[in-house]
Amino acid sequence: MNCKRVRRLMRVMGIAAIYQKPNTGGRRPEHKVYPYLLRGMAIERPNQVRRANITDIPMAKGFVYLVAERSRRRVPARGVLFARRRCG
Repeated sequence: MNCKRVRRLMRVMGIAAIYQKPNTGGRRPEHKVYPYLLRGMAIERPNQVRRANITDIPMAKGFVYLVAERSRRRVPARGVLFARRRCG
């Protein structure tokens, strides 16, 4: 069976997968909005500005935070942090 048929049969039978759905509804008044610090800044040399990505992954007994700092197309620095509850 292909995935389209499985999707259709699940819809007909009223079966749905159980998983945490993303909550991307928009801004919340209790969350602080940080200013964009690079606006108007002239980036003139390599490694003048760096960027990082922090992702939290829910686990059975807490969260795993994956941190990756990016420079061009490589990921030179990375780290993993395990926490029993969500930080913040």
